[in-house]
Amino acid sequence: MSVAQFLPWQREIAQSWLAGRDRFAHAWLIHGVAGIGKVEFAAAAAASLLCESPIDNLACGHCPACTWVASGNHPDLRRIRPEAVALQEGAATAENPDDAAAPASETGAAKRAPSKEIRIDQIRALESWFNTATHRGGWRVALLYPAQALNVISANALLKVLEEPPPHTVFLLVADAPDRLLPTLVSRCRRLPLPAPGSDVALQWLTEQGVASAQDWLAAAGGAPLAALRLSQSGEQACPEWLSKLIEPLAKGQSPDIGTLAESLEKNAPADWIDTLQRLYADLMLAGVGAPVRYFPSLARPVQQTASRADAVRLAEGARWLTQQRRLATHPLSPKLFAHATLQRVAASCQA
Repeated sequence: MSVAQFLPWQREIAQSWLAGRDRFAHAWLIHGVAGIGKVEFAAAAAASLLCESPIDNLACGHCPACTWVASGNHPDLRRIRPEAVALQEGAATAENPDDAAAPASETGAAKRAPSKEIRIDQIRALESWFNTATHRGGWRVALLYPAQALNVISANALLKVLEEPPPHTVFLLVADAPDRLLPTLVSRCRRLPLPAPGSDVALQWLTEQGVASAQDWLAAAGGAPLAALRLSQSGEQACPEWLSKLIEPLAKGQSPDIGTLAESLEKNAPADWIDTLQRLYADLMLAGVGAPVRYFPSLARPVQQTASRADAVRLAEGARWLTQQRRLATHPLSPKLFAHATLQRVAASCQA
């Protein structure tokens, strides 16, 4: 196991930022578009801050601190994330090591679904950690992600901590959009925006990861390379076949076979195919104003033809409606009926 490393497009930013560690702010909000590696940046930053022999301000990967970080056992590093995220990462759901070792029947983990929120007890559990000296006499780092998973109660609890920050402690909060966070919480943090990499750098990295048709996957992910990598591992195509069957008849002024399409989507996670439809709407509206499509270049021609037939107002209304449906995507009463109704509405908004 190796210590967390910065991605190629992050190294220069990281070196410049970490050069000022002697006068570091006590809390940083690391933000940027989804899928560009913000959590990876924060994890590598935590390793670099804890490293005892940094090289060019980055973690050396060899000192005792780096060894502990790599094994997940550094006493001066805590990760605060929802139970559901911890499970996805293959970690114990409890942030308290004693709780992690306890039987599920004692922790109550078996009695409920993993939480998708950062709960107040996770913030309170840090108090004893703050009140002890750092193990190696250096920094103590709290890595919290995604910050938008804080509920109102836990966000206020964290705000109180940041108002009187514990000594030798750095908070690294990771978020896609700061405007979705409590404004007073954002005001207590220094902001570090991370840009998306250029397409050349992203395509080179994806190719090195063994991604075939990297350009199509990068387009489908809106230029976010880590999102493109995850999409490429889904077993689907960069441009799903069902999407082609939806848009090609609409380009000719015909109605797609909604029933068959709904059946093909029935077993897919609604959040996934709704995300795909939202990207399609973005391409349709770009094409409507004569701009190149962004997400599905292989469908550029039928998208442009559909956009030329559609009413711009109806397209915008359809896009807004789909955003509302996205909030229902995790709990549809009937996946097939939900897909059928959604596709009908999408098709109607694209017709003259």
